[in-house]
Amino acid sequence: MSELRRRGPGEPEQDNSSDKETAEEKYAEGDTFETDVPDVPSGTDSTPQVLNNALSGLSSRWKNWWIRGIFSLTMITLFFVIIYMGPLMILLLVSAIQVKCFHEIISIGHKVYRSYELPWFRTLSWYFLLCVNYFFYGETLADYFATLVQREESLQFLIRYHRFISFALYVVGFCMFVLSLVKKQYRLQFYMFGWTHVTLLITVTQSHLVIQNLFEGTIWFLVPVSIVICNDIMAYMFGFFFGRTPLIKLSPKKTWEGFIGGFFLTIIFGFIFSYILSQFQFFVCPVEYNNESNSFSTSCEPSAIFRLHDYTVPLFLQSLLGWKTVQMYPFQIHSIALSTFGSLIGPFGGFFASGFKRAFKIKDFSDTIPGHGGIMDRFDCQYLMATFVHVYIASFIRGPNPSKVLQQLLVLQPEQQLNIYKVLKAHLTEKGVIPAAVSDL
Repeated sequence: MSELRRRGPGEPEQDNSSDKETAEEKYAEGDTFETDVPDVPSGTDSTPQVLNNALSGLSSRWKNWWIRGIFSLTMITLFFVIIYMGPLMILLLVSAIQVKCFHEIISIGHKVYRSYELPWFRTLSWYFLLCVNYFFYGETLADYFATLVQREESLQFLIRYHRFISFALYVVGFCMFVLSLVKKQYRLQFYMFGWTHVTLLITVTQSHLVIQNLFEGTIWFLVPVSIVICNDIMAYMFGFFFGRTPLIKLSPKKTWEGFIGGFFLTIIFGFIFSYILSQFQFFVCPVEYNNESNSFSTSCEPSAIFRLHDYTVPLFLQSLLGWKTVQMYPFQIHSIALSTFGSLIGPFGGFFASGFKRAFKIKDFSDTIPGHGGIMDRFDCQYLMATFVHVYIASFIRGPNPSKVLQQLLVLQPEQQLNIYKVLKAHLTEKGVIPAAVSDL
């Protein structure tokens, strides 16, 4: 901005409207003044030197393409290895990603607001993370592992008073924050307090939804995650080779060609991938805890959406395909809805992250993954997808879970169980399910 100075005698009044318009244009374009937000280092190049040397003869465009491709394949391979290792490893993976994403966003906040010297604040940020995780994981433990809790006296106490303990832990952190307030730093400290809580909302609550989806069946975790990965790769490939038309100003490298190409390829991928996974109990059965083996169990009688059904082919396609009926899993139809959201709405999580990074003048959240940036750069769309899947299951899929209801009944006192038995018997007798003569026994 131009400097303001006092107007001399007889000097005409200066018109600063152009400067004002320039400032407004800067804000409209998403930029900020240098005095508002300091530059935040994006980190150093984390690409292994061996790979840099091997690709040194390529242009920067193709070099980035190869680096991104190599590490994409590496991450996908590791991801499927973890899937093979079972639900417990998936839980650990989700938790590790959550902690890393939290660390990346909090670190940016400390750099942006230069809050390293604030008393106790880094400690309080991690303390609040532990409190929120304790609350959510405790709720999961109570919901899905009631029979395990019933056997352990100490766990029964923790579960019964779980919400009170969680609230007490949070209040302790809240009081510590108030006691840490320092004169002339109030505004900065409240900035960071809000930053921490928004970060918790983005990372912890969303990762909790991912875990909730997993317990409905590994397929509800694996298919949505794979859809987002496929869409990201296909959009990148189409944009790299065919992209000409910019899609959105927040992400100048995104193109309409990549967006549309990624959409159609993701629909096809989701449909085929769902057909493959629907054939295996390991993927379609709800994840439950087996008391006898003290391990997670993924065996069941598959529900109706994971059984083959005959569908009539539309008339205008019968002559083209030569089929009157086709066998499909109903889940494949649901996969179209998941793929559509992941392709059309999911990328807006990435656009949101791009706007966030532009606001604070950073290229990536971190430099953890060569060619990709930080963990948050790879999972910005996953969190939005996880929320949609959770809502979709609750709205269109989930019915009463008999095993979960039974687990909750087993936790009750014998007198409470007897009352429920009497009410249930009377109800079944009234419905004619149990003959009156039998119910009198």
